[in-house]
Amino acid sequence: EEIQRETAYPDGKVEKILKNGCHLIFFPNGTWKKVGSDGKTITITFFNGDVKQIMPDQTVIYYYADAKTTHTTYSDGLEVLQFSNGQIEKHYPDGKKEITFPDQTIKNLFTDGQEESIFPDGTIVRIQRDGSKTIEFNNGQRELHTSQFKRREYPDGTVKTVYMNGQQETKYVSGRVRVKDKDGNIIMDTKV
Repeated sequence: EEIQRETAYPDGKVEKILKNGCHLIFFPNGTWKKVGSDGKTITITFFNGDVKQIMPDQTVIYYYADAKTTHTTYSDGLEVLQFSNGQIEKHYPDGKKEITFPDQTIKNLFTDGQEESIFPDGTIVRIQRDGSKTIEFNNGQRELHTSQFKRREYPDGTVKTVYMNGQQETKYVSGRVRVKDKDGNIIMDTKV
């Protein structure tokens, strides 16, 4: 671009105004700033390779050169971080976070302390504030983990519960109930 005016300042800064209206400011440490002809689009290229862009809508895009990470902050408060390994994090203004991992697993962290992970195979894991966990498998099975027991529910209605003391209880759709002790010995079986 053709230079319309160039000014050198005593602090070592040099400003160039281009005929197209852009301003270029060069700092002694190697950092330079470009202000677009609209006066609203600003790009700062830092001496360490980082780049900060401010768009006309006030979106700020910051690229961290060493980490190869981009941090975008939108005017509505949404922040998006894109990492070099493909991980993407969205930080919403209300405090919710959504993380998409390179394997396409999605993890949601809610402001009330709950978590939800959705795996590529369709499995969904939900963790409540009290630490209890619900796992929904893509085959229709469901598991509930609490501090007292682990329970698996099968699509046919069978429910198997393993208590912390090792005792197991299986309830079948037919009404049959089988209970085993921690060593696997049957202590009750109501065969119908």
